[in-house]
Amino acid sequence: MKFMLIVHHDEEAFDKIEKEKRQQMLAESIALTHQLHATGQYLSASPLQPAATAVMVRVREGKPLVTDGPFIETREQIAGYFLIDARDLNEAISVAARVPGAGIGTVEVRPLIEISGLPKE
Repeated sequence: MKFMLIVHHDEEAFDKIEKEKRQQMLAESIALTHQLHATGQYLSASPLQPAATAVMVRVREGKPLVTDGPFIETREQIAGYFLIDARDLNEAISVAARVPGAGIGTVEVRPLIEISGLPKE
């Protein structure tokens, strides 16, 4: 079963963490991806650029409307993700607890809906 682990944290608070600690967290995340790969659970992972770099796309009356950045009232932003294969929700939660971002924010665990007809990798 595939799960998306969505890492949320407060970007302003993250920017205040010393550079060495942020680099350590990245190294730990990379190490986790290698551990997951070794067990066949790794599918994909990546940090995201800051929320200020995002654009929002909506289609109204058949026309795309593009606006800068997310204008969502929240203290936490989506910082990155891990896409994993796990036996069940409990195993996915166990992996989420190992994500370094869980120590400064939240890791949302969501099962994917697998549908047929999509291109294969």
